[in-house]
Amino acid sequence: MKKINTNDWKEFVIGELFEISRPIARSQAKYTEGNVPFVASGNYNNGIVKWCMPKEDEALDLGNCITVSPLDGSAFYQKENFLGRGGAGSAILMLRNDELTELSGLFIASVIRNALTKYSYSDQLNSQTIADEIIWLPIVKNTEKPDYTYMEKYMQKILNEVDINIENLKKVKEKQSVVDIKEWRDFVFGEVFEIQPQKEVSPIYALNNSQKSDVLYPFLGQSSENNCIISYIYLDDEVLLNNKEKDIAIIIHSNNHLSFCIDEPFYLKDGHGATSIFKNNNLNIYNVRFIIAVLNKTMENLFNYDVKATKDSLKTMIVKLPATSTGEPDWNYMEQRMKKEMNISEKIIGNFELLNIC
Repeated sequence: MKKINTNDWKEFVIGELFEISRPIARSQAKYTEGNVPFVASGNYNNGIVKWCMPKEDEALDLGNCITVSPLDGSAFYQKENFLGRGGAGSAILMLRNDELTELSGLFIASVIRNALTKYSYSDQLNSQTIADEIIWLPIVKNTEKPDYTYMEKYMQKILNEVDINIENLKKVKEKQSVVDIKEWRDFVFGEVFEIQPQKEVSPIYALNNSQKSDVLYPFLGQSSENNCIISYIYLDDEVLLNNKEKDIAIIIHSNNHLSFCIDEPFYLKDGHGATSIFKNNNLNIYNVRFIIAVLNKTMENLFNYDVKATKDSLKTMIVKLPATSTGEPDWNYMEQRMKKEMNISEKIIGNFELLNIC
């Protein structure tokens, strides 16, 4: 889809366009499983962290609104009634407007999300700061009113494209071939990849020492989502920054035994060494994806809740990889294989963004 033309859009103050409120105080831990979404300050899955059974005679938060996370400005349109996380701290914000519809709500939620990316764990939103924020929206010609009809038509077009591309994704999956690993050989992970020294930061320190800056670095934690990035911060302390050389590094968490890659400087949430960092000079943006896939599958069979992926166990872990005739890891094969896989889906990669919007 072509880049949207915003030349004729107009500024709107969120507090003038929406009624802003918070849910009553609720904790997901106090609910049993049910069929009503519990919406909290997450940045994925429409903010839904659990499906719950409401308390007897409990009034639900009404749907047809936009919910916003105070932690990072993530915004989602909620179609159905829900249980919202309320109370102090990171309670969600709810935006209501009588003219909102499902399609225009999806459109505006994506606009709000882009406008609020500057907020983070250490610089949270509240009812007043979001009320003062500015967003840009299309307007009805020769008026100063938001053009909800245009927004609905635009989102319907995106939804139609998403339906088409979901089918394309299914076709891609059907075409994927099985990798023959008969000629692969065993490697000791710690002999192929060098473990790196690391500096960790406590969330409290990050909260109290985060600086206003145009340069923000990822703050990594033991998360299985968003490439383990929990926020973006800037600390006026170069000592605490990892990977200043911007090498490609593999991040492995001991608790959830998942691996991720990163190629930029980052801060690391303290966890008593529960996260490990590995590097190899042969890594590039293609073969590292191959390695990550192999690692996650390998660790799935080695580690669990009781058996953690500690630094010592990772260094001695056996990983099966394609090898050259001289017995070295075949970095070129891994790179070319990943390029092939990426080329197969090249035409639809951009559509994941559409799926996120919708």
